[in-house]
Amino acid sequence: MKRSLFAWLSVFLLVVVFADRQSAYADCRSFASDIRNGGLLVADAEGKVLAACNPDQPFIPASILKIATALIGLRILGPEYRFRTELYQDAARNLYIRGSGDPFLVAEEVALVMDRLREEGVRQINGIYVDNSRFALEDDVPGRGTSDNPYDAPVGATAVNFNTIAFRVENGGKVRSAEEQTPTLPIMRELAGGRGPGEYRLNICQAGCRPEETGARHVAELFRALQRARGIPGDGPLGVGRVPADALLLHAHENSRVLREVLVSVLEFSNNFVANQVFLACGAGRYGYPATWAKARRAAAEVLAELAGTETADPIRMVEGSGLSRENRVTARAMVELLRIFAPHAGQLPERQGVRLKSGTMAGIHNYAGYLPGSRPFVILENQQANTRDRLIRRLRNMYSEEPLAK
Repeated sequence: MKRSLFAWLSVFLLVVVFADRQSAYADCRSFASDIRNGGLLVADAEGKVLAACNPDQPFIPASILKIATALIGLRILGPEYRFRTELYQDAARNLYIRGSGDPFLVAEEVALVMDRLREEGVRQINGIYVDNSRFALEDDVPGRGTSDNPYDAPVGATAVNFNTIAFRVENGGKVRSAEEQTPTLPIMRELAGGRGPGEYRLNICQAGCRPEETGARHVAELFRALQRARGIPGDGPLGVGRVPADALLLHAHENSRVLREVLVSVLEFSNNFVANQVFLACGAGRYGYPATWAKARRAAAEVLAELAGTETADPIRMVEGSGLSRENRVTARAMVELLRIFAPHAGQLPERQGVRLKSGTMAGIHNYAGYLPGSRPFVILENQQANTRDRLIRRLRNMYSEEPLAK
C-alpha cells in the first residue's frame, strides 16, 4: 500500500512539473515576437503565477538588481540606519577624516560637520588627511568603466558628492562650481582643462586615476574650502593618512539621511555609486569592518536565500550591488519573489503610465521589474539586441490589469 501511494505521488508531482513547464513554454510561444533571449513572469499579489516564460533561466539583470540591494540593506542595516564619519585631531592640529562608506557625505553634510567642529572649539586646522582604512577592497567595482560619466564613479570609504564634480566653464574660460552649496575647488579647474563653455558633471576618476588618492584629495579640498568659509585658520598638506593612535575624537557625524531616504537615490535615480556603498556596508554590517566585496557577496547571498528561497539553482547571483557587472544573474521567478517581499516599499520605484517599475539597461540588456496595477509583481528580462520591453509592458498591463491602456 505504501509503495502504491509513493508511486501515485511521484506520478502526480511529475504531472504538476510537466504541466508547469508546458504552461511556461506556451507563454514563451505567445511572447515569441518580443522575447528572443530572455524571460518573463507575472504573478498576482498572493504570488500565483499568471504568466511565465523561461522563469528559472538566469539572465543579466542590470539595474533591476538594485531592488535586491535595497532589500538586503533594509534587512541587514535597517530603515533607520545612519552612515557615520569620524573626525579626529592630533597635537599638531591636523584633521583626520575616517569614513565608513557614507554615500551621502555631500557638501551640505560637510558644512554641518564644519559647523559642529567650530562649536566644539576647533580654532585651527592644519593638514587634512583622509583615513580609508574601513574599506579593504580586493579590486575595483566589477563592471565599472573608465569613462568620466557619473555612473562610472568609484566607491570609497570616505567620499564626498558621490565622487563626482559639477562645474561650469564660462565663455572666458573661467571655471566655477555648478552647485551653490559646493565651493569651486582646485580639482574642478584641473578636470575642466581643455573643455569648452558649458556645464559638466564628471566622476573624479578617469582612465589611469588612483581612486583612493584622487578621492582623498577631493574630500580634503572640500573640507578645506568650507573651513576657510567659516574663518577657521590653518594650512597644510592634503591627502591620505591613518588616524594616529593619540589623536582626539572631535566628532562622530551621523548623516542627516536614514537608509530609507538614501535608497530613493538607489531606486528612483539608479545611482550606481550609492548602490555599491550600501552593498559594501551590508557586508560590513554583518561581518564587521573593513568592508570587502567578499563580505558583501556573502551577506547578500545569505539574505537572498532567506528571502527568495533556494528552490531553483543559483536564482540570484550578486557580485556587486548596482547591476553594472555582466557577471550578475537573476531568474524571473526569484526576482518576482523579491518583488512580493518588497511590496511595502513599492512607492519608492518610479512610475510610468501607472506602472511602478525599475528599469535595467545596458548594451543588449533591456529589463523591467515592478508592479502592474493591482499590486501584481512582474519582471521582463531581455538579454537581446531588440528592445521590446515597452511593448511588452503595455501588453501585460492590458492582459492583467482592470484598467487597460487605450490602444
